[in-house]
Amino acid sequence: MMAADLSGLLAIASRRAWRSRLIALALGAGVLLAAGLAGALDAERYREMLPTLLALLGDAWPPQFERAGHWARPLLDTLTMSITGTAGGVLCALPLGALAARGLAPAPLRHAVLMLLNAIRSIPSLLWGILFVAAVGFGPLPGVLALACHSTGMLGKFFAEILEHVDRAPVDALRSQGVSVAGVLRFGVLPQVLPRMVDVSVYRWEHNIRAATTLGVVGAGGLGLEIVTAFHLFEYREALALILVLLALVTVVNLVGAGVRRRFLDSTNNS
Repeated sequence: MMAADLSGLLAIASRRAWRSRLIALALGAGVLLAAGLAGALDAERYREMLPTLLALLGDAWPPQFERAGHWARPLLDTLTMSITGTAGGVLCALPLGALAARGLAPAPLRHAVLMLLNAIRSIPSLLWGILFVAAVGFGPLPGVLALACHSTGMLGKFFAEILEHVDRAPVDALRSQGVSVAGVLRFGVLPQVLPRMVDVSVYRWEHNIRAATTLGVVGAGGLGLEIVTAFHLFEYREALALILVLLALVTVVNLVGAGVRRRFLDSTNNS
């Protein structure tokens, strides 16, 4: 009876602790929401918003595709930036993620790499774009470098977490049979980590196709620069057409990414 009573008291205490945490979290979120709304809810600022948006949509309809032949190069630049930037991020994140994973590197080195990854991903890709435009000039190159830097910080953290959760049993079994390091990696580690690494890499590519567009605002070229230029010239119909092209590109990339993830998932389940 004493053990049962003690277990019941512990369960009640645990539920109360969780309830207190949830209440504190809700109060904190309420305070932040109230603070944000206090500065955002200004009736005077929003009175003309809806009529202005409707007028803008009226000026932009129907979309104008007369210059569609000139958009092939910006479209290709945006796609190239996203693919190359993602690939660069993956290549840099693999060794850094391994060094940041618990149990794979000495603690001082691990903490230093984690701090580096945190610093890299704390800087938005748009700010990376501004820095690289100032360093190497206009064009797709600063966009590639910006996407690669931010992707390195994000993917490095994900790769480290994936490597930390590798099941050690197959690895130890292969080592006990005298399998080489390459064989252990090939048959014990890679089947566990590859599908998840491909999954997060493809998700990052889908993100980068949209980020590559925003980088055009700071001079990295691509569809983003074409959209901004059209707005600056009050060519709203052409701007809408470019936005529709961008939506089509993002949709195609999402479908390709879903297919790649499904293929790796099926191959993992079959194996």
